[in-house]
Amino acid sequence: MKKREDYSQDYKWNVTDLYKTDEEFLSSLKEFEKSIENYAKYENHILDSADNLYELLNFDNECSQKLEQLYVYAHLQNDSDTTNTKYQEYFGLAAKVYEKYSIASAYIVPEILKGSKDLVEKYIKANPKLKDYERLLLRIFKYQKYILSEKEEKLIANISSAFSTPDDVFSMLTDADLRFGKIKDEKGKLVELNEKTYGILNKSDNRKVRINAFTRLFNTYGKFHNTYSYLLAALVKNDNNLAKVRGYDSALQQSLYTNDIPVQVYDNLIKNVRKNVEPLSKYWLIKKNALGVDELHLYDTYAPIVKNITRKYSIKEAEELIMDSLSVLGSTYTKDLSKAFKEHWIDFCPNNGKRNGAYCTAVYNAHPYVLLSYNENLDNVSTLIHELGHAMHYYYAIKSQKYQDYNYSIFVAEVASQVNQILLSKYLINKTSDVEEKKYLIDDLIGDFKATIYRQTMFAEFEKEIHELEAEGTILTHDVMENLYYDLNKDYFGKNIVVDKFIKYEWERIPHFYSSFYVYQYATAYAAAIKIAMDILNKKPKAVENYLEFLSLGATKDPIESLKVAGVDMINGTVIDEAFVYFKDLVNELDKLYQEVK
Repeated sequence: MKKREDYSQDYKWNVTDLYKTDEEFLSSLKEFEKSIENYAKYENHILDSADNLYELLNFDNECSQKLEQLYVYAHLQNDSDTTNTKYQEYFGLAAKVYEKYSIASAYIVPEILKGSKDLVEKYIKANPKLKDYERLLLRIFKYQKYILSEKEEKLIANISSAFSTPDDVFSMLTDADLRFGKIKDEKGKLVELNEKTYGILNKSDNRKVRINAFTRLFNTYGKFHNTYSYLLAALVKNDNNLAKVRGYDSALQQSLYTNDIPVQVYDNLIKNVRKNVEPLSKYWLIKKNALGVDELHLYDTYAPIVKNITRKYSIKEAEELIMDSLSVLGSTYTKDLSKAFKEHWIDFCPNNGKRNGAYCTAVYNAHPYVLLSYNENLDNVSTLIHELGHAMHYYYAIKSQKYQDYNYSIFVAEVASQVNQILLSKYLINKTSDVEEKKYLIDDLIGDFKATIYRQTMFAEFEKEIHELEAEGTILTHDVMENLYYDLNKDYFGKNIVVDKFIKYEWERIPHFYSSFYVYQYATAYAAAIKIAMDILNKKPKAVENYLEFLSLGATKDPIESLKVAGVDMINGTVIDEAFVYFKDLVNELDKLYQEVK
């Protein structure tokens, strides 16, 4: 695998939009650390007057923007190559400054809560500039019963860096230290097996390659199951303890409360997916017959059902395809999207040491940034268009809202990305007249649904179960996690597939488990995205305009109300039901294509 320095700058994101040099970053970091000391002069005086309140909030706003820029710069540089010790140090420095900021500003919310909502509303009327912070101020009182004393909040802030230790160790172990050895690819060439190459090898037409990659990857993870179980158990215990200290019913309730989502949305998702396993079982039969195997195993599930469709997409070709498929969103959208390529928002390099997976982050005073390891296949194009959905959501929110209102709820974060993926898939399916290619593309779209609705909901149930087990006093050993995860695979993947024993180690490689109760939102967002995308493709009146308005809302509406702007009502439950109708139609369409060939 190439080193990062082997790639030209055209393949890398432009971090100089944040700081021109590392020296400028270090200078800004030092200056910011000094400025944090000014928090002390506002302590015990926030509510002395409307002007004091505004001055403090304005100062905190400026600090937050500076901190965001510092932290993201260090974060991007570290993720570009996790083996680079200089940027490991920078990331550590940024984390320490973040901790100092958290400690210095920890008194703000408790002190505001010493007053009253009526007093704050009075101050907002007295000083019109406070209108800019009205949403934030009034939202504080939503958490009033869960906010601890000033002393206790400072104590939690002081130890908050320890809460990220499991995630940090997981990342270092998985991305930098873990080695899986080499295996032969379908051409008989020895290749380094890692999380990046596994994504290619598990789609090989050669079953032996798939088996070897699957077995080697999960067997290697299995050798570290004591370490991984310890890390995840520590995170779960932290979640449960903090929720208990604050007075929440559970860690799940605490997480969902932050985003104004009732727990029943989470529970209903699990219930509805569990009762809709049959269409997936039907799909497994189609896939088994298409691959010509006696038994379908988990290591077969990513293999293409149509052979010899291995088209590669250069970065330029990917850009053109993305622009064409998203043209239904209008010329303004595609013109804005083109900035991501022209201004180098994207890091494409699949270099050694790069953080696994893909993501999008943003800096309010600059622009979004996208990370992926691009290997020129359709999956990579799909990943890229997915992350660019996030990027455009950030872009329009930044463009339309003030800093304190631009960062939208996590619950709606995956909607735009999934809309993009669906539009790409539908565009490709409708464009081709070749039956074999159509089969391939429908199978790919079915794969997206399987990975997002079924698989992410399975992850969500795993998270819920291990948190509940720990809260009940169960020690989360690797045996407990492995047995639970294996049984969930059997439940969610249904009939007509062999659930191989090595899958019990898969939970060890899922980074999202270190962002507790995040993954369920992939499933709910995908269901919402199906409705939005189909409304756009079916030319429903104002569907595009409503969707673009949704992208610009930021945090100015709660997530349920935001989705209503885009024509989606997550409360009435029909969105999930409609998603399974959509999935059944895809499976039936694929089955029909095979029947016609016969």
